[in-house]
Amino acid sequence: MAWKAINIFFLLFYSAAAIDDSAAMLKLANALHPTPLSWSTKNATGYCRWDGVQCDNNDRVIIIYLDRKNLSGTLPFEISTLTKLEHLSLQHNKLSGSLPSLANLTLLRVLFIGDNKFTSIPHDFFEGLVRLQTFDISFNADLAPWFLSSTITQCGRLVYFDAGSANIMGTIPDIFASLPSLRSLYLSDNNLTGTLPASLANPGIEFLHLNNQKIGLSGTIHVLSSMTRLRSVFLQNNQFAGPIPDFSKCQNLAKLKLSDNLFTGIVPTSLVLLTNLKAVILSNNKLQGPVPEFRTNVQANFSGNNFCVKDAHVGCDQQVTTMLEVASALGYPLTFSDSWQGNNACKNWSYITCNEHDWIIAVNFGKQNFTGTLSSSFANLTRLRNLYLNDNNLTASIPESLTKLTQLEVLDVSNNNLTGKIPVFGASVKLITTPGNSLLESNHASTENKVSPSLIAGLLVGIVIFIALLLFLIFKFRVNKRLGRSRSANVHAEWIVHNEAGYHTSNIGNVVIPIEVLQQVTDNFNENNILGVGGFGVVYKGELHDGTKIAVKRMETTAMVTKGMNGFEAEVAVLTKIRHRHLVSLLGYCINGDEAFLRATIALNVAQGVEYLHNLAQQSFIHRDLKPSNILLGDDMRAKVGDFGLVRNVPVGKYSLETRVAGTFGYLAPEYAATGRVTTKVDVYAFGVILMEMITGRKALDHTMEDKGWMFMHLATWFREDLICRKKISKAIDEALNPDKDTLATIYRVAELAVQCTCPEPRQRPDMGMVVNILAPLAQEWKPVAAGQEY
Repeated sequence: MAWKAINIFFLLFYSAAAIDDSAAMLKLANALHPTPLSWSTKNATGYCRWDGVQCDNNDRVIIIYLDRKNLSGTLPFEISTLTKLEHLSLQHNKLSGSLPSLANLTLLRVLFIGDNKFTSIPHDFFEGLVRLQTFDISFNADLAPWFLSSTITQCGRLVYFDAGSANIMGTIPDIFASLPSLRSLYLSDNNLTGTLPASLANPGIEFLHLNNQKIGLSGTIHVLSSMTRLRSVFLQNNQFAGPIPDFSKCQNLAKLKLSDNLFTGIVPTSLVLLTNLKAVILSNNKLQGPVPEFRTNVQANFSGNNFCVKDAHVGCDQQVTTMLEVASALGYPLTFSDSWQGNNACKNWSYITCNEHDWIIAVNFGKQNFTGTLSSSFANLTRLRNLYLNDNNLTASIPESLTKLTQLEVLDVSNNNLTGKIPVFGASVKLITTPGNSLLESNHASTENKVSPSLIAGLLVGIVIFIALLLFLIFKFRVNKRLGRSRSANVHAEWIVHNEAGYHTSNIGNVVIPIEVLQQVTDNFNENNILGVGGFGVVYKGELHDGTKIAVKRMETTAMVTKGMNGFEAEVAVLTKIRHRHLVSLLGYCINGDEAFLRATIALNVAQGVEYLHNLAQQSFIHRDLKPSNILLGDDMRAKVGDFGLVRNVPVGKYSLETRVAGTFGYLAPEYAATGRVTTKVDVYAFGVILMEMITGRKALDHTMEDKGWMFMHLATWFREDLICRKKISKAIDEALNPDKDTLATIYRVAELAVQCTCPEPRQRPDMGMVVNILAPLAQEWKPVAAGQEY
């Protein structure tokens, strides 16, 4: 029996040891032409050392990076057996044929297969890709027409999705509520139709490019008003209609392209006032009203519209302005845009009749199937006699302001969906409200000997308020009485709770105090208020609004790392249970994660700033001196890139430029230091060094490594050469990070990104857009201490 057990154990051990990726890698090597450098088509025993391949400690393939290798051939279905694969990058090649199913690659995070010649994609392609964060299949024009499948919802961690020029057809599915992490959606140059789905109002989306559809997307774009993090919106060359929505909540918007659509109405003021706006293209629409006046540094194009005047400094005629306000309440119907041109509403404007003095005397919107509301601006047409609004789908009520039209003779609102009360018009007005409508004719109803329902409702509300106020006063009296007895024993023994200040009571009865309150009472932890220094941190004196004097102990991050939250919680637990006039009483506490330096968030902020310099500004700029001392932190712990003394702009059409070598040693990319030629990849290299500094806590040039055989340590070289495996990286991590198992895995991924950013060959470094897409989902995971912090 024992021998049998040993055999079974040996069989299991042998089977586990035999699992590797050699068979799949051999199939892939034979499928690619020409065979990649250092790859073998006969023997795959050394596949972990092949060019572009990285393995884990068990010789399982985790990264395949074969961009721009001029490869052709097809992908074998065996690639789906690489079950540990996390990153597959095959873009900018000539690969063709059908894409295989990747359903078994449950660990795959990054998939770049854009700019190839693939011919088909499985309908269930996204099934099983539960950890996919970055997906790019753009510029695959040979793909057979395919639809965006609802199986994309299985990719709940998706951050970046690019399927531009990929021959997609059909509608955009209503799936975005299942993609809360999505930041970039690129679907340009396809054959999409239909309207924008409601779930697209994902407040996290920053880049939305849906331009150049063959037939064209249609409907309104009101959903954009809720997308508060938008930075770039490309919707040109479609069939969108209706007004441009309110952009007041989109304060990050930098680029907006809406040209060659059917937009109507006035350009909203909220768009003009956006402070971060750099480019707005509204040409070839049916926009009306005055010419918008943007700031001088905004690149703007409004040609091919129906503005009332040509000069941005001149307003529209009063009657034109009024009729456009009326049209606004109706959603700016497209039928108005063709004839409502120029600055004279009496010059061939449809639905309008004027007298010999060019005063509007009649408006006939009858039987036009208009929707919306009846505008109060009609009251500004002081000569109006006849107003026909019958047989439409108007809602809401008749504005009271219409009763001020002294020359009004006929008002026909029959066959609509109006509600509310009918205003009292003069005896000379012929008011037609029926058939249709559910109006309450209160002006004709008798109120004699009848109790008003509103009066009854008012009395009931008053009684309820009185009872609630009485109960509150009784409760307040008892609480104050109890507090008074407590204060007589010790004036400092209790914390006074002020709900209006935002304090609240915890489960154990203690007051949880906002950090803003503690900053205020200690004068932002001013040194002049220091009472002493203890094992957990510094003690400050403070005074509350009611004169109560308190002592505030501020626990430092280093104390949290060395002594941990346990010590803090133990002190809270003890002080909660005891009360004595010779013992310190716990008045309240605050756990504030926002004070910790969230390194991943800072890295993401810097990456976003540099990405803007490289790709999103009006011109492409290169910083050339990216380093920690040029990164500033605001009060909200958000990082901002500063010191633009060495910034250079790249002329349009140029990839690089030659300049005098400048910058800081330790952060200089090798090709820049050697040749003086600078590209955006110089900033990528410096950013990689900054990531290494964040991980290790060491400087770019560190003299503390002399005892390990280095005259001085160049961090990037040491990191790339000496920290190849994860075991070595774990020993080099800054002790202040104190990572747990999950955070350690995240740091490994950041370390991989740092290595990619500092590749000696510039073309092998990612661009900052890709860096942002990789860092964005990690910012939630990498935290200096294990406290609840908001990203």
